[in-house]
Amino acid sequence: MSDAPSEFVDDGVRRYDPDADHGFPDERLNEILPALLSDPEVDAYLEAQNVNPVVRKGYNDHGKKHIEIVRNRALRLYELLKVGGVSFNGASEQGLDEADEPVILALAATLHDIGHVVHRDEHAYYSIPLAADLLDRILPDFYDTPAAVRMKGEVLHAILCHHTVEDPLTTEAGVIRIADALDMEHGRSRIPYEKGGRGINTLSSQAIRDVTLEAGDDRPVLVEIEMVNAAGVYQVDNLLKAKLRDSGLEDDIRIVAVNTKAEDQLVERIEL
Repeated sequence: MSDAPSEFVDDGVRRYDPDADHGFPDERLNEILPALLSDPEVDAYLEAQNVNPVVRKGYNDHGKKHIEIVRNRALRLYELLKVGGVSFNGASEQGLDEADEPVILALAATLHDIGHVVHRDEHAYYSIPLAADLLDRILPDFYDTPAAVRMKGEVLHAILCHHTVEDPLTTEAGVIRIADALDMEHGRSRIPYEKGGRGINTLSSQAIRDVTLEAGDDRPVLVEIEMVNAAGVYQVDNLLKAKLRDSGLEDDIRIVAVNTKAEDQLVERIEL
């Protein structure tokens, strides 16, 4: 375990690299993650869950690409927070190991949206029984029964709290809540946009050019958001701010959004 955050492979997404040195115990994550990513039932859910939001409701992507981004950003947030000295309570309060913290995050990030196969509306609640079935099959390959039950509970808690009124009770759940909102670059806003429309949802969904997560100077995490027009403020203020509030990580994450388009200086910079 190194003292500094690893460099994630950058191919459009800062991708978790299992071969890199990480600022957290990664051996258990690196054992379980390949099995999760190659599981045919999980893969089928990630394909099927995009139909209701995208095809039938006309929303933005909630399929494999979204899941990949959320999982990578959750692990990036986790690493920066760990290196910054932030304590995680989900695994520890269940008597689990520190090495189980990133496993909880990877599982929750991967399965958080599968409830979309039932309906887009209230999908987090539908994700719970579907994810529970998958966890009942996957976890016993890596944990004994008591540990599998506790891991299952922590993963389901993080899934539930990503998009509901229930506040996260663990740091792990707070990370998933925020990571879900950070899939917000051009065309990927978590705020639904109207195809062919010119409303604020549509304009704001096109306004974010780049999102980066780095170690901060005064807080463990600095999230920098590059906007190309002022409409991006709508995303930051109406989505990311709401996700950060009551996440338990309000004092650990600094969010700065900067408008870099020279001819549009209605908003130059906002900070949360």
